[in-house]
Amino acid sequence: MRRVQIIGAGLAGSEAAWQCARRGVAVELFEMRPVHTTPAHQTGDFAELVCSNSLKSESENTAPWLLKEEMRRANSRLIEIARETAVPAGHALAVDRAEFSRKVTEAISREPLITIRREEVTAVEDGQITIIATGPLTSDRLSQEIMRLSSSPDSPGEAGSDPSRGKAPPPHRLYFYDSISPIVEADSIDMDKVYLAARYDKGSADYINCPMSKEKYDQFYDALLAAQSVEQKDWENLNYFESCLPIEEIARRGRDTLRFGPMKPVGLKDPRTGRIPYAAVQLRQENLRADSYNLVGFQNHLKFGEQARVLRLIPGLESARFLRYGQIHRNTYINSPALLNSTLQMKAHPHVLFAGQICGVEGYVESMATGLMAGMNAAALATGSEPAPPPRATAFGSLVHYITQAESKNFQPANITFDLLPTLDRKVRDRKERHRLQCELALREFDDWLVRTLQPAASEARSG
Repeated sequence: MRRVQIIGAGLAGSEAAWQCARRGVAVELFEMRPVHTTPAHQTGDFAELVCSNSLKSESENTAPWLLKEEMRRANSRLIEIARETAVPAGHALAVDRAEFSRKVTEAISREPLITIRREEVTAVEDGQITIIATGPLTSDRLSQEIMRLSSSPDSPGEAGSDPSRGKAPPPHRLYFYDSISPIVEADSIDMDKVYLAARYDKGSADYINCPMSKEKYDQFYDALLAAQSVEQKDWENLNYFESCLPIEEIARRGRDTLRFGPMKPVGLKDPRTGRIPYAAVQLRQENLRADSYNLVGFQNHLKFGEQARVLRLIPGLESARFLRYGQIHRNTYINSPALLNSTLQMKAHPHVLFAGQICGVEGYVESMATGLMAGMNAAALATGSEPAPPPRATAFGSLVHYITQAESKNFQPANITFDLLPTLDRKVRDRKERHRLQCELALREFDDWLVRTLQPAASEARSG
C-alpha cells in the first residue's frame, strides 16, 4: 500500500486526509501555516473559515442541503464537526469558526495514520500520489509547480483573458477577486434600534436586523459610493466572483441594487411596526458565545477608516466596535475542464489530484465535497483499486461534471445549484416538487454508488 501526500490542510485537504485514513491509507498532510502565512488567514489551524461562517441552507430538498446530505452519508468528518459547532442561524448551518477550526485540527492531529508537516511544498514528486488542496491562496512557488505540471504536452489547457492585467493568463490558472465581511462586537450593537427575525419566518429568529427608512438608505448609499477603496483601481475591470461582490461594487450598478441584494428587506417584517422596512442589514451570530456578529453579505474593499464611518450609518451600529474589517483577496483556481478528469485526477499526471477551491468550486461545502471525493479516489489508487466517479444525477456528480466538462475557454467557479443537476425525465411544473424528486433520485443513486464502490466505512455510517 502506498502513502498519500496531501498539500494544504484547509477544508478540502483536511477532509481528504480523514477519508484516506479511515480507509487505512497513511497520509502526509502538509500545511505551510503558521510558518508561511497568507493575506487572509489569521491562524495556523486547519480548515480556517475566512470569508463567512455559513455553510448555507439546511432546508430539506435545497441544493446545499442535498450536497451536505450526500456528505453525511459518505461519513464526512468536517460536516459532523460543523454540526457539533453550529451557532443559531435560522434555516442555515453556520458555525463558530474558531471552535470549528480547533476541533478539525484536533481530530486530524490525533489520527495515527496522518503525519502532519508544517512546511511549504514547492514541488510534486513524480509518481507520488498527491492531492493539491492549497485553496485560493496557493503560494507563488507552488503555483509555479502547478504551471509546470499543467504545461506538459498532454495538458492543452486554455484560459480566458485576465481583465485585471489586460493579457491572457497562463493556461493552468485563472483567478478572481473575493471579499470578506466585517465583524462587530455584540455589546456594541444598539438593540433598541434593531429586531430579531428570520426571513419569511423560516427557522428560528436568529438574525439581528437593522431596518432602514428610504432616507437612511439614501444617506448610506451616497456615503458608500463616496468612500475610498484600499487601492485605487479601475473597478470596472476587476474580475469578481458574482456571488460574492463587494457591496460598493453592487452599489455602483444602481441605487436600488443593494435593496435587491444583501439589503433585501423582503420577508423581514419588523414586529414592532408590523411593516417590512425599506431596506435591512442582517447580522449573523459569529460564535457560540454570541459575543460577535458578522454583517451578512457586506464584504467590501474600503479603507478601514472609511468602513467604520460608512457602516456606522446603519441603524443600531452607530457605536459599533469592529473586530474585523472587510477585506479583499485573490482567489486562484486551475482551468479544470482542460486539466482534470471526472475523478479529479490530472489527465496528464494521474497520480496528482486537485480538490477544493483551487479546482474551480466555490463555497465551503463544495470544497469539503471535492476533498472527500479526492480522498476516496487517492485511497483507491493507494490500494490498487480503480477510482469511480459519482453518478451524474447526484450533487457530487453534478459538481464534478461541471468543473471537468464546462467550456474551458470561459470556465468560472460554481456553487452547487439545481442548474448543475440533470433535468428529470418528465416535466414537473411545481418547482418544490421538482426539487424534491431531483433530491430523491440523487440520494438513491448516491447510496447505490457507495455500495458499488465497496466503501465499507461509508456504508456503516449510512446505516448507523
